[in-house]
Amino acid sequence: MAKKIVVAVAGSSGSIYAKVLFDKLVSLREQWQAVGVVLSDNAVVNWELEVGPANFEAYPFDFYRKNDFYAPFASGSAHYDTMIVCPCSMGMLARIASGVSNDLVTRAADVVLKERRRLILVPRDTPLSLIHIRNMQTVTEAGGIICPASPSFYSRPTTLEAIAATVVDRVLDLAGFRIDSYRWGEEGEAQE
Repeated sequence: MAKKIVVAVAGSSGSIYAKVLFDKLVSLREQWQAVGVVLSDNAVVNWELEVGPANFEAYPFDFYRKNDFYAPFASGSAHYDTMIVCPCSMGMLARIASGVSNDLVTRAADVVLKERRRLILVPRDTPLSLIHIRNMQTVTEAGGIICPASPSFYSRPTTLEAIAATVVDRVLDLAGFRIDSYRWGEEGEAQE
């Protein structure tokens, strides 16, 4: 059955992870039924600073404003099975951990957790304070998955996109997508 997922892009640095995620989701089109996207104001600013001009119309996703509580995934009845926040700022993590549903991202995360569906947060910030670590613990105990944007280098990536893809591939694995990526201990060529 094709997936219905929510992708939120929060305002921390790391827009390349969101762009690579978007591009990979396009290549996995046969595995999803709907992709709803919400971008924070800072996410758009960071995208343009880090990646270049935003061309969101090129993606076959449904984009929603951050305060659009009529978006289908603002309710559990819409059956969106997975939510990915990539990158996830520490402020967004804190609001999700404390159950503050003051925008569409935090409301959707609240819905995903209460419905016992899959929530994957991809924090990029470093170093971490004890507050950050405790918020991660809270989200984990509530059923969420913390997948830090920590690239791996087993596959010997040679471009920024390939480095970001090591994180995004892991996120897509966690989300239940069937992807072709580097697997530890399996024969094959290094990913470019």
